[in-house]
Amino acid sequence: MKNDLTQGSVLKVLVRFSLPYLLSCFLQTFYGLVDLFVTGQYNGAGHISAVANGSQIMHMLTVIIVGLAMGSTVAISRAIGSKKKEEAAETIGNTVILFLGTSLVLTVVLILAVDGIMELLSIPPEALTQTRAYLTICFAGIPFITAYNIISCIFRGLGDSKSPMYFVLVACVLNVGLDFLLIGPLHMGASGAAWGTVLSQTASVIFALITLRKRDLGIQINKSHFHLKKTVLMPILQVGFPVACQDGFIQISFLVITLIANQRGVVVSSSVGIVEKIIGFIFLVPSSMLSSISAIAAQNLGAGNHLRARKTLWYGMTVAISFGLAIGILCQFISGPFVGLFTNDPEVILMGEQYLKSYVWDCLAAGIHFCFSGYFCAYGKSIYSFIHNTVSIICVRIPGAYLTSKMFPDTLYPMGWAPPLGSVLSVIICVVIFLANKKYFYGENKA
Repeated sequence: MKNDLTQGSVLKVLVRFSLPYLLSCFLQTFYGLVDLFVTGQYNGAGHISAVANGSQIMHMLTVIIVGLAMGSTVAISRAIGSKKKEEAAETIGNTVILFLGTSLVLTVVLILAVDGIMELLSIPPEALTQTRAYLTICFAGIPFITAYNIISCIFRGLGDSKSPMYFVLVACVLNVGLDFLLIGPLHMGASGAAWGTVLSQTASVIFALITLRKRDLGIQINKSHFHLKKTVLMPILQVGFPVACQDGFIQISFLVITLIANQRGVVVSSSVGIVEKIIGFIFLVPSSMLSSISAIAAQNLGAGNHLRARKTLWYGMTVAISFGLAIGILCQFISGPFVGLFTNDPEVILMGEQYLKSYVWDCLAAGIHFCFSGYFCAYGKSIYSFIHNTVSIICVRIPGAYLTSKMFPDTLYPMGWAPPLGSVLSVIICVVIFLANKKYFYGENKA
């Protein structure tokens, strides 16, 4: 497998690598939207709230796993860039063992904690039974969800963003078909959405494993590489752990906002849940820039090319800002119809429209700090990303959502401004960090 990200036009490499990743994320988010869409067509607000809340919890777990796996992607990319194939093979082996154990522990712990999680989130009474069923089924499928994401991260670390696109395409097609069968004719409601997700992810993992065995990775992997080594694990964890914590805290802030919404009743709960799904869809572009920048910049750093890594940051930021500005303007005109795709309830549509019109500007601001985060990770400085996101969450996102909810109980528009204002603070911190460490990022010293 030859996926050299250190040669050719930086912009072309970024586009060529990010487009398959973007399509993968689109497909993954699309079948999440289909879960909500099909549930809304056949069921009421209780089932919608269950799928919205349950899928948000699952999304939090997924981004934490992917965040931790970022350490593997960066370590593999740098090893490939510096032509150290044995190091890349050991990183892959240790990644598999690390995440296999992690997924099994998470499965047991979370199944036992289902009721506590629902109580913590103040799930509306109308959605309790459906949410419990949804979460129990999805928690049981965590090993398969983890396996899919880890295999995809390994391929991206090797410079291949196309194979994961095919894996998720398999899951997407199956999930859409299963949703219409299980939620529609079989009337399984939220449980049907959960079974569709787990079964489709399982099929995707099987397809990915077959591909992994047949594909020439360009490196030789044997049994000796599947033994945990401190020297191999530490670089993975040094990058991945702060990213996982950062992404976890971001998702916790979203859950806190969901908690605030749930306490205002099932209509607001459903509105916020639908908008969170839409925002997740919109955020595909900045998210793809983060992952693409981290992989491309890391491979170039492995080759000792700081200038090329830096150009990757600037091009990625240009794409993210342009997209964020365009989608922000567009949503000022189509927010109502967009929310209306997922429900026929006029109250839910009205509240969702208010929330989306302000919340959507987070795509513009977050697009900038997402790019910085990918760049920092490539340098092994993911702690910087952890710092700016944590400060943003504690100082703006959570208190902002709480205060606006109390001050403006009849509208969600002010509450929607909390995330973008938090991202603005993150951008300021990122710029300060970059300028303060300019010599390091320019390769002029190693401090």
